[in-house]
Amino acid sequence: MSTTTIYVAREIITMNPMQASATHVAVRDGRILGVGQLDELAQWGDYTLDTRFADCTLMPGLVEGHCHLKEGGMWDLEYLGWFDRLNPWGQTVQGLRSMEAVVQRLIEIDQKMQQSGEPADKPLLAWGFDPIYFGGERMTVDHLDRASSTRPIVIAHANGHLMNVNNPMLRIAEIDEDIEVEGVVKFKDGPRKGHPNGELQEPAAMHLVMRHVGTAGLMSPMDETGMMNFARLAKMQGVTTATDLVNTLSEADCAVLESALAQDECCVRILPAFKAFHGTHGATQGAEHVNQMKKRNTDKLRYGLVKMMLDGSIQGFSARMRWPGHFNGAPNGIWVTAPSQYEADFEIYHRAGLHIHTHTNGDEASLAAIDAVERVLARAPRTDHRHTLQHAQMVDAPMFRRMASLGLCANLFANHLWYWGDQHYEMTMGPDRAHRLDACGSALAAGVPLAIHSDAPVTPLGPLFTAWCAVNRITPKGRVLGEKERLTVPQALHAITLGAAWTLKMDHEIGSIEVGKRADFCVLLDNPLTLGGEKLKDARVWGTVLGGQIFPAQAA
Repeated sequence: MSTTTIYVAREIITMNPMQASATHVAVRDGRILGVGQLDELAQWGDYTLDTRFADCTLMPGLVEGHCHLKEGGMWDLEYLGWFDRLNPWGQTVQGLRSMEAVVQRLIEIDQKMQQSGEPADKPLLAWGFDPIYFGGERMTVDHLDRASSTRPIVIAHANGHLMNVNNPMLRIAEIDEDIEVEGVVKFKDGPRKGHPNGELQEPAAMHLVMRHVGTAGLMSPMDETGMMNFARLAKMQGVTTATDLVNTLSEADCAVLESALAQDECCVRILPAFKAFHGTHGATQGAEHVNQMKKRNTDKLRYGLVKMMLDGSIQGFSARMRWPGHFNGAPNGIWVTAPSQYEADFEIYHRAGLHIHTHTNGDEASLAAIDAVERVLARAPRTDHRHTLQHAQMVDAPMFRRMASLGLCANLFANHLWYWGDQHYEMTMGPDRAHRLDACGSALAAGVPLAIHSDAPVTPLGPLFTAWCAVNRITPKGRVLGEKERLTVPQALHAITLGAAWTLKMDHEIGSIEVGKRADFCVLLDNPLTLGGEKLKDARVWGTVLGGQIFPAQAA
């Protein structure tokens, strides 16, 4: 006979508008049996009263609708980011605040590799770097060759769209002055004019290196250790459901997912999105593959999402922007997928009944996606498709109104307001457009279903921090970007729970604490509603509950 456990909490924020708060929740068979007061829930029969959360606040398990499992796996590589960063073991890794500090760190790593007997041709791999913080100075082979002129070096940028390599790696990858691949950046003048300078932009160029090293960047293979590290980070941040928003869904990748998620200690539900760009499958074959994979779904693993991609990164200057273009005069960015090809492929996946999430950063790319979706829906109408524009950072009010009319959702990259807000204001967009960066208020005003995200490991996994960004819209220099676009605390909490669940077509299972849904909770030592907007990011996470199983954050 099934047993019932009733949990008592200081307060329960349900995210259910019909019953916004409560003090008790009853759980049976991993699902929510009832929400309310003890005397009401006791009417279900025998129960065990669990008081461990009596001094805590319960929320629905937080939902990260755009991240990558490499948030757990990147820690096999050296971190070279500007900001301090929390690793899966709860340790703070210090950021590096100058190009010289980055070079010196690489020199130290190379020396340690030599001392430990690593072969001279073993690549030095690192991640998290972004030159935009260093006053416009770009990294070239000159910087990396100082670290080593013999060992190949590969540095993945924080945004995942660019990398830097040294001359030894260029030689291994056969990247020279004769190569004509979009995204291979070359010296523009001087005696080396036309020679590759070591910066590679977007998948086509980065693939030239990845095929040799395989383990650098967001799209490199995941292993089971990385999966378990991701689960550790998830419970530390109150996350019970997350995406892996680019996955090849190869048999090897799926074997890792299925093996790890079959273990109880892997305390998170995962939705991997099929990589429908620059892959080995055509769209027809890809759609058939994803639909076949759906037959292998479990409670914790859900296949069925498709990830498409139009442009690159705003701060990497590879995003596609409408007139007047980049504020600093940089040339327009790269079409990762040509708009005509995107529309043709989108229609195939759409007609196959699949759920499509599209990466667009610049407003030209977002407009191209909206135009394509409008034409596809005219040819192939489909109700409740919930196709979603991911990032969509420069979408304006007219585009949001069109999105609403088409049934499109938005998952906005609110963390950019903090991590790159000043750079967007000063270098990429300029003041005017920076004030509409990740315009959450306009999305809601237009009636667009809204989620917000971290894109971890581009920025750290942490939905409460993401909510803080959307509520305050403040930059490290103290600028407030788009005061009228601020969310209220309840709106921000909705965007990281029920709003994100809606964009994943899982709102019938997760995202709120109500009868019949899965017993997935974020357990907090503070009430985010009473903390207020300024302190929202400081809400302390005790741990999570997944399907009725309890996972304290401090557990190893």
